[in-house]
Amino acid sequence: MDQFNFDDQPQEEVLDLREQFRPYLSKWYWFVTGVIIALVAAWFFLRYSLPVFSTESTLLIKEVKKSTSGQPEMSVISEISGIGGMNSNSVSNEKQILKSANLMLSVVKELGLETNIYSQGKIKEVELYKDSAPFTVRVISEKRKGKYPAAPVFAKIKNDEIILESEGFKKNIKTGFNKALAMPFGVIMFQKNVNTDGSAFKSTHTFRLQFMSGMNRARSYSGALKVDVVEKETTVLKLSITNEVPDKSEDILNRLAVNYNREAVLDKNSEAQKTAEFIDGRVRLIGEELGRVESQKEDFKVKNNIADIGSEAELSLQTSAKTRQTQIDNEAQLEVVNSLLGYLNKQNSNQILPLNIGLNDSETSMNMGLYNQLITERSRLLESSTQLNPVVQDVTKQISDLRMSIIGSLNRTRSALQISRGAIQNEQNRLSGRISKVPFQEKMFRSIERQQTIKEELYLLLLQKREEAAISLAIAAPKARIVDYAFTAPIPVSPKKQITYLGALIVGLLIPFVIVYIIGLLNNKVRSTGDLDKLSHGKPLIGEIPSLQKGAPELVAFNDLSPMAEAFRILITNMSFMLPEKEGAKVMLVTSTVKGEGKTFISVNLALTLATPRKKVLIIGSDIRNPQLHRYNEGRKGLAGLAEYMYDKTVTTQEITHVSTFNPHCDVIYSGAVTPNPTDLLSNGRYKELLNSVKSQYDYIVLDTAPLMLVTDSFLIADVADITIYVARSGYTEKKLISFANTQIEKNKIKNVAFVLNDVDTSNTSYGYGYKYGYGYGATQKKSWKSWFKF
Repeated sequence: MDQFNFDDQPQEEVLDLREQFRPYLSKWYWFVTGVIIALVAAWFFLRYSLPVFSTESTLLIKEVKKSTSGQPEMSVISEISGIGGMNSNSVSNEKQILKSANLMLSVVKELGLETNIYSQGKIKEVELYKDSAPFTVRVISEKRKGKYPAAPVFAKIKNDEIILESEGFKKNIKTGFNKALAMPFGVIMFQKNVNTDGSAFKSTHTFRLQFMSGMNRARSYSGALKVDVVEKETTVLKLSITNEVPDKSEDILNRLAVNYNREAVLDKNSEAQKTAEFIDGRVRLIGEELGRVESQKEDFKVKNNIADIGSEAELSLQTSAKTRQTQIDNEAQLEVVNSLLGYLNKQNSNQILPLNIGLNDSETSMNMGLYNQLITERSRLLESSTQLNPVVQDVTKQISDLRMSIIGSLNRTRSALQISRGAIQNEQNRLSGRISKVPFQEKMFRSIERQQTIKEELYLLLLQKREEAAISLAIAAPKARIVDYAFTAPIPVSPKKQITYLGALIVGLLIPFVIVYIIGLLNNKVRSTGDLDKLSHGKPLIGEIPSLQKGAPELVAFNDLSPMAEAFRILITNMSFMLPEKEGAKVMLVTSTVKGEGKTFISVNLALTLATPRKKVLIIGSDIRNPQLHRYNEGRKGLAGLAEYMYDKTVTTQEITHVSTFNPHCDVIYSGAVTPNPTDLLSNGRYKELLNSVKSQYDYIVLDTAPLMLVTDSFLIADVADITIYVARSGYTEKKLISFANTQIEKNKIKNVAFVLNDVDTSNTSYGYGYKYGYGYGATQKKSWKSWFKF
């Protein structure tokens, strides 16, 4: 019984790892299945995927030098001058040039990479390139808006004749080697590869052709190309590309370096000639614009009579804030005065006036306090005399005079506040007008200053670089030097067997974990005693009742050895520690938050378990709005009960008390007829009379009451209980409903409260009914195949 806490001292919370992992341990077979499926999928992936290799080469960018001036803006003109030296930021520019689609397009056209050729296999296909391909496809010309085939195109070679087949063709296309073939997207030519042994391919062998425009093919290769700086302080770039065909990757990288140098030389020749002209023209233009901006700034200040916009705006805002606060205080006082006047005009002269409501008029507040004292004095005098008593009449006259004085004082105060409100509003309007102009003025002035700053910086920069541009020389030497030609690593970069299996293992574990976690995250119901203990903030928890097995009886039988009966015996044992020591019957009130949580089920079985030859028990159906007690014995439906007793004073306890058909030591008082006024009946005093009359006859009295959240009936009789058993149902009671119970306990609306968790599944129980309650009593259970899949 360590799971039940009766100590009022706070306990240090301990993280129960087993409790945290319980939902995952109960679904262990999900994780095993997920891992097996993931590993099998990984095996098939590795078996039929093509290896991808990484090819690398390195280039030294010779013209990129670190700037010694420490001014980042110098890079602008350095790039324009071409030879005046570029700072290290230009390395990023060179990286983008190498990755540009236009530069890659020149590589694609020179190498004839527009069309890919694939050899069809039973399961997978392999790309053929150079010596491995029996032919190549050269694009002689492309149409600007040519339409490329959407469906796959297949080619077969038969006696030096090429047959093209596709679902997009109206009929098969036949052509020969070294012949121009007009296609919807342009003109192509098939060239025979003399370095390939054609006998390796049968005449029935099929090749798949992937046609693509040169630009689209260049973009795909540019996207796969990676350009990185080898070390931070160097200008050596590493070019890498991954592909299934290493020879193609090597040709692309080597040709890319050659074309990069060629384009750089062509660019520099035209660049050096235009640099000086450009700088001279910009110097003259910027000088003129700078003079106009400075004149515009001077005119703006003179026209608006402004010295410092920020200081004037700040002063206006501070004054406006103070005025606004004064206006709020004035409005608050005016509202208080109007409320008091309205209250005085509506109420008669014998009502107490409200005090301490924020009125600043101390004299009026003092008069109101005196007025309330006179009202209290008059009420006290009227308790022992009449209104004709001279003393009462004198007090009444004082009250009337003081009331008129208060009304007059409030009217004067209101007039003063209204006058003050007008003055404050005028001042606020004046300040708002000044403040509203500030954003526009500041915007215009900032725009002028921004233009001035930009023009000044650009003008100085152009002057500094004009001399550098004048002495620049055109350099025809290559811009980059190939340090390492393209080289392909022998080990493929993907797929990697170990990483693939590890990833499959992680995915196989992660997916079931996420599913179980989401299921738990979306759960808003109380599941276990751990949940209930956290939500109730450590309040006593005296029992958990297991779920009924299919076909099992709902009621505890006499000398029952079932897990249900043992759970109720544990509940009774824990409850005994909370019951007070007293003579007579001990009263137990059983309730819940809402309907359906099993309070009647708990009440009946608690009474049946308590009832023994030595202990007499009475259960009273105290829910007279929605009686549930009779559902365990439909034959007694309609018998007179609690409602008749509380309504008719002539009804005796003997007339409504019935012996239980399930246990001869347990008596029952049913709820009786459903009445339209249960609240009135429960508060007329007859309920307590009933309890007092039967306490001497029984050892325990169990009260089956109505839910607390839905009606107030149970609160009316809560004070008669020695202990309140609060029922929550696993998988049914929402977690937010426990806060309602906590509130009622904290407000002392119910006393000596202990929680019971009903309908607990064996996977959620704290002490596990799976260990068989019948152990030692001769009870056995046959293991089913499902039990092997549960911890």
